[in-house]
Amino acid sequence: MAIRVMLNGKPVELDGVATIAELLRVRRIDPRLVAVEHNGEIVSRDQYEQRELHDGDTLEVVHFVGGG
Repeated sequence: MAIRVMLNGKPVELDGVATIAELLRVRRIDPRLVAVEHNGEIVSRDQYEQRELHDGDTLEVVHFVGGG
């Protein structure tokens, strides 16, 4: 079943994606290199597998940038 979410300010349709971890896998994003905000709440990395996504959710995925 497909759901629609806002991902980094853009509407996205996700088919067969139920959790944050699955979203990151489908999008080929390394979970160690990002922070995820789900409906205004920062989600700890150890909760990615359990945090379910629902139609209308808002997500921000922020990549860490190294430098010096």
